[in-house]
Amino acid sequence: MSQGPPVPPQDRRMVLLLIGILLVATNLRAPITGLAPVLSLIQDAFNLSTARAGLLTTLPLLAFALGSPVAPWLAHRFGLERSLFGALVLIAGGVVLRSAGPAWSLFAGTAAIGAGIAVGNVLLPSLLKRDFPSRIATVTGAYALTMGIAAAVASATVYPLATTVGLGWAGALLAMVLLPVAAMLLWWPQLGKPAVGQATAAAQAGSPIWHHALAWQVTLFMGLNSFIYYVMIGWLPAILASLGYSAAEAGSLHGLMQLASAVPGLLLGPLIQRLKDQKLVALVMSLLVAAGLLGLQLLPGLASLWVACFGFGAGACIILALMFMGLRTENPRQAAALSGMAQCAGYTLAAFGPPLIGGLRDLSQGWSAPLAMCVMLSLAMAVVGMLAGRNRRIRTTPGPARQPA
Repeated sequence: MSQGPPVPPQDRRMVLLLIGILLVATNLRAPITGLAPVLSLIQDAFNLSTARAGLLTTLPLLAFALGSPVAPWLAHRFGLERSLFGALVLIAGGVVLRSAGPAWSLFAGTAAIGAGIAVGNVLLPSLLKRDFPSRIATVTGAYALTMGIAAAVASATVYPLATTVGLGWAGALLAMVLLPVAAMLLWWPQLGKPAVGQATAAAQAGSPIWHHALAWQVTLFMGLNSFIYYVMIGWLPAILASLGYSAAEAGSLHGLMQLASAVPGLLLGPLIQRLKDQKLVALVMSLLVAAGLLGLQLLPGLASLWVACFGFGAGACIILALMFMGLRTENPRQAAALSGMAQCAGYTLAAFGPPLIGGLRDLSQGWSAPLAMCVMLSLAMAVVGMLAGRNRRIRTTPGPARQPA
């Protein structure tokens, strides 16, 4: 019986690399977003005030902001593969520490998870720019889809695991350690590659990335979307509770939002490949975010629809921002620099979201004013998204400008 031609080693390596990327992606949202459905249980266990509970949502964002500038240096010093493996180790350690018991470990573990996710968030776009330069949109869509599905499963299952199954909040959150452990096992073969820093794969660096208007447009687009998205990650269960939904229903809708945010990963990759720029996509998806927020205020009985609209639009904007790291740059080192800048500044902005919106809710004694503020920010996001979506590349190296294919 004849066999087909053997798969070339290079193709096998790229398939294993892609699988590894997808498993790394499962860790870049779920360990953080899975916290919200059991936040009330944690508040009761430690007698936390609303402000201190909100810190559990803000801490990862601060870790994203502080860790993002360090990630390009790690990649230059140790190589992309080893740096990503180290990020997985940090996430796994943080998940275990978060559920260890004392209040200090709850906060320290949450911060450690955020630091590990920061490194992964920054370096994956650079890895795609290096190894999948002609398929940036497609592979970004695939790993964003995986990231969203993992987050949706975590959000939908963590509350039943804690209550119905009887694991408690600590056991339910500890179960997430399976994600980084599985990713480490599949990523291990990548560590056999030489630790080549990014500088050897990039052109000589020119002017700093933050000197370029396009870099700031990408940064603001990501920052505004992250601000709104993490407000909803942190406060959607409370918003839904104020509308009369039970804790279990709120947890399910929180999961629906995560699942809806993953769906654009199926669609955007093939679509972007066919478009000359991403202006219209950025505009439409930003307006969909605004529509979801408005709908929650005006027709709360259709919360499932509005949560899905918000999740789809916000998820698409996240994917677009990640795509821009590769599409707006010329080489892997520049992609890492833009990714570090956008995520540092963007997540610094986002870190103010949950406490600011929580404070506005307390002052206004309701969620109408906070949601209206998020609608206005989503309209601003539409403007900067159209600017960031133009068919241009940042030039920090000598020579003629190159346009994306």
